Amino acid sequence: MPADAAMPITVLIERRASDHAWQDHVWRPLGVLPRIAGEPGQVLASGEGWSHYYGGDLDLELYRGETEGYLTNLSQHVPVVFVVLRRNEESDGLDYQPFLATICPYEAMGYTSGGDDIVEGVPMRPPVTGWVREFVARHHVDVPFVKRKNKGHRDDEGGKRPHPGRGPS
Repeated sequence: MPADAAMPITVLIERRASDHAWQDHVWRPLGVLPRIAGEPGQVLASGEGWSHYYGGDLDLELYRGETEGYLTNLSQHVPVVFVVLRRNEESDGLDYQPFLATICPYEAMGYTSGGDDIVEGVPMRPPVTGWVREFVARHHVDVPFVKRKNKGHRDDEGGKRPHPGRGPS
């Protein structure tokens, strides 16, 4: 389904040394910027035990049907852009590459169950926050909660049907 709005972005990622027994280092999303020129795997900065990389380019997409999730995110003390990093099969120096960026916490949550992806939120920059707020103001429709009522079971003649295993009522 095509997005209702999209913003081209660049994802920055970090590789940091780890003192974990089974991992030499850990990867995590570092930030999201309006799209800038660069090559995936390009080192932007480094220090003792850490390196920041140009991770890659994505489109941050908004959909009218997800405005409830956007509102939930915007209501937090610090709204975030959720970034999903996925294992990289190419040999460009990055073990992980950006796979998805989303504003919707419910969509991001769906990527946490497999355990293969790294899913973290990075602080949303003011231009992105304004863009999302404007989108929500234009497209959000409150849907009132309606409690469902159980419907009684009827047989073909209109009488109540006994519950299986309980005998006639």
